[in-house]
Amino acid sequence: MGQKGDKHTNEAQLSAELIIKKLSEIGGITSKKMFGGHGIFHDEKMFGMIDSKGNPALKVDEELEKKYIKMASTKHGKMPYYAVPNEIFNSDEFIDWAKKSIAIA
Repeated sequence: MGQKGDKHTNEAQLSAELIIKKLSEIGGITSKKMFGGHGIFHDEKMFGMIDSKGNPALKVDEELEKKYIKMASTKHGKMPYYAVPNEIFNSDEFIDWAKKSIAIA
């Protein structure tokens, strides 16, 4: 999600569609426009987000936060979401990372 007042962008829309496609094997994945970006949900529980520039982030707990920081990921404001590193997003590992965030949500 972007900041309050951000305009919804085509990049955010395309990223939401791509994430839903990448996670189709999990089932129950949906998105909702929020603050210029998208919230990503599994069975109506938010576990991920896309900012207004189309960058994906996943929800973390203390354990996952360390893993994200080790990979030089950045936190989204005060929220418990960290940017997904490109090498993870563009690999099959993304599904495993998403499943961990779903369990946290």
